[in-house]
Amino acid sequence: NKTPQGNQDSNGIGDFYYAPPTGFLALCTSNLPEVDVIPSENFNPVLYTGNGANNHAITGVGFLADFVWTKSRSSSDSHTLQNSVAGVAQNMSSNGTQAEGANARLSSFDTDGFTLTNNTGANGGSKTFVAWNWKAGGSASSNTNGTITSSVSANAAAGFSIVSWTGTGANATVGHGLASAPELIIAKNRDRAVDWVVQETAVYGATRYLRLNTTNASSITSIIWNNTNPTSSVFSIGTYEYINANTEDIIAYCFHSVESYSKVGSYTGNGSTDGTFVHCGFRPAYVMVKRTDASGNGWAIKDDARFPSNVMNGYLFAESSGAEGTASSLDMDFTSNGFKWRGTSSDGNASGGTYIFLAFAENPFKFSNAR
Repeated sequence: NKTPQGNQDSNGIGDFYYAPPTGFLALCTSNLPEVDVIPSENFNPVLYTGNGANNHAITGVGFLADFVWTKSRSSSDSHTLQNSVAGVAQNMSSNGTQAEGANARLSSFDTDGFTLTNNTGANGGSKTFVAWNWKAGGSASSNTNGTITSSVSANAAAGFSIVSWTGTGANATVGHGLASAPELIIAKNRDRAVDWVVQETAVYGATRYLRLNTTNASSITSIIWNNTNPTSSVFSIGTYEYINANTEDIIAYCFHSVESYSKVGSYTGNGSTDGTFVHCGFRPAYVMVKRTDASGNGWAIKDDARFPSNVMNGYLFAESSGAEGTASSLDMDFTSNGFKWRGTSSDGNASGGTYIFLAFAENPFKFSNAR
C-alpha cells in the first residue's frame, strides 16, 4: 500500500504516488475532449398547454428555432411541421400527404420559443402539447453547389439544414449546405398531396426509401434518390414527383451525426425485455426509431421532456395523429451514453429486426449522469 503524494496530471486531476508522464491524463470523464456543439443551444423539446387564443407565446426553447415540430399529447390532432425557409405561415403534417397549406398554427418564431395562433391542432384550450425545436442557420441563402439552385438554412456545426428547391423533372443534384454528407434526409413536395420520402445511409443508402407518413418497410427505387449517396456538398434526386416534379417546390430536412450532439445510425433488435442497447455517445433528449425491414411498424418518438425519468413507456408516432399512449412493450431507458430497449414491440425491438434511428443529446457523455 502506498500513500498518494498529491501528483496530478496536466489538467490538475488526480492524487497519484508518482507524477504522471507528460501527455498522460487520468482516466475520467472530466478529461474527455471539450464538446464543439452545446446541445441545448441547437435542439430542445418543450412542453406547453394550449389556451385556444391568438398570440399565445411559448418560451423556454433557449434559442431562435428554424424548425418547430409540434404534436398534441392529449388528443388526436395532426403533427405540425413549420420552418423558417418556407415561412411561418406554411405548415405540413408528418402523418399526412397534404400539400403545404397557409393554415398557420405558429404565427412567429421567437428568440426563446414561438407564438401560436388559435388553431386547435397546436393550441387547443387545455390540450397538452410537445414541441421539438431545431436551430438551423436563420434566413436562407442561395446554394449553387448542385445542378438545381437551392435555398438553404444550414447549421453546419450541428449537422442540420433546411433545403428548398424547385423541381425540374430530370435527374439532378441539390446543395445541402453542410460540411459532411447527410445521413438522413426527410423530404416532401410542398405543392402536391404525395408521401413524405426519407433517405437513410445507415442501412440501405440511396437505393431505397422510406415514407415518414406510413408504416411501410423500405422500398427499392432509383427514381427518388437516383441510386446516388449524398456527398459533402450535394444530394442527388431522381425524376419522381415526390422529390422532383417539374416546377413544383420541395422541402428537405438534412441531418448527419455530430460527436456528442447527434447520432444517425442503425441497430438490430433482440426481442427481449433486456433489450438492445444503442450507443450514441451522449444521454439523449430525443430518439426517433423506425423499422426498415418489415411493414406495419411506425416512427416511434421518445423524448425526455415528456418522460424525464426511466423507464419511458410513453410514445408518439410521426405517421399517426393519435394521442400519446403508454405501453410496456415500448419501454425504453435513456442512459448516460445511449438508449436501451426494455420492451419487445416490433416498433422498436423485434428479434432480428433492422432499425434506423435519429437521436439528439440532452448532455454529452462528458457531462452525463446515470439515472
